[in-house]
Amino acid sequence: MVKAIIFDLDNTLVDFMLMKERAVDAAVHAMIDSGLPMTMTDAKAKINAIYKREGIEYQQVFDEFLEEEFGRVDNKIISAGIVAYRTAREAALKPYPGVFPTLIELIKLGIKLAVVSDAPSKEAWLRLSYLNFHHLFDVIVTFDDTGERKPSPVPFNRALDRLGLKAEECLMIGDWAERDVVGAKAVGMKTVFARYGDTFNTIHPGSDYDITSIKELINIVKKENKW
Repeated sequence: MVKAIIFDLDNTLVDFMLMKERAVDAAVHAMIDSGLPMTMTDAKAKINAIYKREGIEYQQVFDEFLEEEFGRVDNKIISAGIVAYRTAREAALKPYPGVFPTLIELIKLGIKLAVVSDAPSKEAWLRLSYLNFHHLFDVIVTFDDTGERKPSPVPFNRALDRLGLKAEECLMIGDWAERDVVGAKAVGMKTVFARYGDTFNTIHPGSDYDITSIKELINIVKKENKW
């Protein structure tokens, strides 16, 4: 019987890549307006290269970008970029269609909700708080809580321990098959592939279920629990 659903955060609950792209675009525009002597295309390419090297959550990306290009950080330019980035991030950070009513319906059905995310703790909580989702989840496990990223079994097992449930009592839903599906199946959970958030054009995710809308979770729970 399914007693809890564990969600990935980015590209499962929220469209992270859309938010990131719009925030970086806004930051580069602002830095150019403040005196950055580069084209939009060149600056974005440099910034994206740093993200690829250091990870998409890297917090010093603009500092490193300016250091690499000019040997120093111009506070006028970086300040404009940071403010524009944060403003655009908040404006673009939205849940996928149907997320909120689905979460509420699951809670009404008595299903516990958890998040297992590779994001740093502060960033994960900020995203959940911006959306006013932070009070809906019983358990939140981030990279900072375990020091390990999916598909390591450690974050999944940490969530199970905090939920007080067995693996077979939980469903894991995520958009990244190699991390979310593989990791959850390895500890004994059934899995749901969030195809609506897939950015890799995954053909065969290897999940128990494959959905194009988060709303489908309701029927999956009812089917698993024979309700």
